[in-house]
Amino acid sequence: MTSEPAALSTRVRLDLAYDGTDFSGWAAQPGLRTVQGELEAALRVLLRASEARLTVGGRTDAGVHARGQVAHLDVTDEQLRKWSGQRNDPEASEPDASASATRARRLTGVLKRSAPDIAVHAATVAPASFDARFSALRRRYEYRVRPSGVRRDPLTARFTVDVPAPLDLDAMQAAADELLGLNDFTTFCKAREGATAVRDLLSFEWRTTEDGAFAARIEADAFCHSMVRALVGAVVAVGSGRLTLDELRVLRDARVRSSRFTVMPAHGLSLEEIRYPEDEHALRDRAEATRARRAPIAGA
Repeated sequence: MTSEPAALSTRVRLDLAYDGTDFSGWAAQPGLRTVQGELEAALRVLLRASEARLTVGGRTDAGVHARGQVAHLDVTDEQLRKWSGQRNDPEASEPDASASATRARRLTGVLKRSAPDIAVHAATVAPASFDARFSALRRRYEYRVRPSGVRRDPLTARFTVDVPAPLDLDAMQAAADELLGLNDFTTFCKAREGATAVRDLLSFEWRTTEDGAFAARIEADAFCHSMVRALVGAVVAVGSGRLTLDELRVLRDARVRSSRFTVMPAHGLSLEEIRYPEDEHALRDRAEATRARRAPIAGA
């Protein structure tokens, strides 16, 4: 990718997945192996570019996995043709579904050399208004825990947190229900200067998996840093009897970080899906709305 902004003419959306076990998170960091670092290095090789900059939909921490991560980058028309396996004839274009599969296959092929724990599923031409981060309508995560007394499955151990206590699934669901809706989630977030913790928690549902673990489906319009793992930690505290529902409500409404529950380990968490508007104008409107600082909730 060239450093000339005027040469950037096409936006490409990447849909990808990764096992986060051996990564120091998404964001590129000097001297550390990260998902962004591996992807951008592979793109520089593939595009024969000095620079390749990715914007991500959900910035995952060290050890967090993803099945439904989304990112975007801008490339020149010439880079897009070469990436798609086309020659120098701009008219010789193939349907984007086929071209997307070709681009994904070629990028995954380069990644296999140093990052076989990343898989790129699609590399689709997107509208210029598409922004992987700011255009998102909602994000969905899954968190897996295995209570004591359940047989450990080594095939899922990398993605499941063992809790050294029995857990009451009904109590956990009741606790999760108390956290739904538009709230100030300061109790469950690491505050960042100039930002609010107001989020709309759309879904928080628990189920028993085939291997006997408990899995939470957690969906919101957006999440602040460490929010998912803190929410699960609070609910697990209720499920193990360390917190009552009344105590959870008090903590929720206090809007102050608490040591009454534990922020859960990273390896039980997976980013499952990011949803976007389908209409190009709606993409632009959503990005503008997301960039605006959300107003605090009255009484916060």
